[in-house]
Amino acid sequence: MSATDPAITSYAHAPTKTVHAGGATFAYRELGPTGGIPVVFFVHLAATLDNWDPRIVDAIAATRHVIAFDQLGVGVSSGTFPDTLDTAADDAYTFITALGHEQIDVFSFSMGGMIAQDLVVAHPGLVRRLVLTGTGPRGGKDMDKVARTTYYDILRATLTRSDPKEFLFFNRDAVGQQAGKAFIARLEERTTDRDEAISAKAFRTQLKAIQRFGRSEPSDLSVITQPTLIANGDHDRMVPSVLSEDLHRRIAGSELVIYPNSGHGGVFQYWEQFAPVAAEFLAA
Repeated sequence: MSATDPAITSYAHAPTKTVHAGGATFAYRELGPTGGIPVVFFVHLAATLDNWDPRIVDAIAATRHVIAFDQLGVGVSSGTFPDTLDTAADDAYTFITALGHEQIDVFSFSMGGMIAQDLVVAHPGLVRRLVLTGTGPRGGKDMDKVARTTYYDILRATLTRSDPKEFLFFNRDAVGQQAGKAFIARLEERTTDRDEAISAKAFRTQLKAIQRFGRSEPSDLSVITQPTLIANGDHDRMVPSVLSEDLHRRIAGSELVIYPNSGHGGVFQYWEQFAPVAAEFLAA
């Protein structure tokens, strides 16, 4: 996307591109006006480029240059997903610098928020503003139980012929079930140039990397001095909601938003309220 091209304003229509760096190929999509500091999106466990809620992406891309990407070994990016999330953060740094960006803002969700924390710890000058949703800190209590929860909900989804995200991200009451189906429908708005699904091998590697993250010694999050927005639902079964509160305590000056009657995907259930909050925070 050059300065003379018309800005793409819909994530559903953003073409998939590639960039070669560090001996690998990264797949990515970009939209919104070019110029200035971009907002780079860090995605969740098992997710590809097709797993971002377009209502949130489009709200931020209305005024900002947005970049979403596949980690190595995911989607149409080459290579293999690493065994640890700090290595995934190194890969992300390789991708960002390959695009020529010396500073970015970050929007992250779940595992993406763990990778984003490691990125900021390793390269504190790279990130200007940070959004951490549905995530927790390295060494966070019970974070290593994510594999058990994930496999259990995948089984429940299989038995009901549902998308696993309906169980993993949303409460199973009437409100949560409706929000889950609406979220899945939004993810399916893109009908062409869709990404490749994550492989079973990469999925298992990601789960093990998250377990290692959860069982590791805590990072020194006092180094995160950039403005930080933390958000979650009040009943997150994948990354317990108390870990969002833990992040808030450990990152000085951070803002915390907890949405009621919602789970891991609280920011997607409440996208109408959250999208403008996130866009305003990142625009500051």
